[in-house]
Amino acid sequence: MSDTTEIEQLVATVQHSQQNELAEEFLGLFRADAIWTTAHGKRLTGLDEIASFTRRRLPGSTKEATATYEVENVLFIRPDVAAVKIRQRPVTPDGTALPEQNEGSPLYILSKEDGTWKIAAGQNTIVL
Repeated sequence: MSDTTEIEQLVATVQHSQQNELAEEFLGLFRADAIWTTAHGKRLTGLDEIASFTRRRLPGSTKEATATYEVENVLFIRPDVAAVKIRQRPVTPDGTALPEQNEGSPLYILSKEDGTWKIAAGQNTIVL
C-alpha cells in the first residue's frame, strides 16, 4: 500500500471517529507529543491534553452536525514526514450538506512512526 493511500486511510479514520464520536479511535492517531489547534484556536499540547479535551467535547458533539474530510493535497517533506491539506465540509448526521455552515481547512503534519502514519501536529481553520 502506498504512503498516500495510508494517509488517506488515516484521514478517513479521523472522519469515522468524529462522526461516530469515538474518542479513543481518534486519539490513537496521534503521537504522544502531538500539537493540536482546534478550529476555534484552542491550543492543545501533548496527547494527555488532547485526550482530556477530546473526551469532554466529542461525546454529543454530532447531534446536529458533523463533517466529511477529504484529502486535497499531500506534500512529502521527507519520506517519513508529510503535510496534508484537508477539506472539511459540514454535514448533518445523515450526510446532508450544510451549506450555511463554514467549511474547515485543516492542515495535518504526519510522521511515520514504526511504519505507521501518526498526527504530529494539526491546525484547523474555519473558512470565512
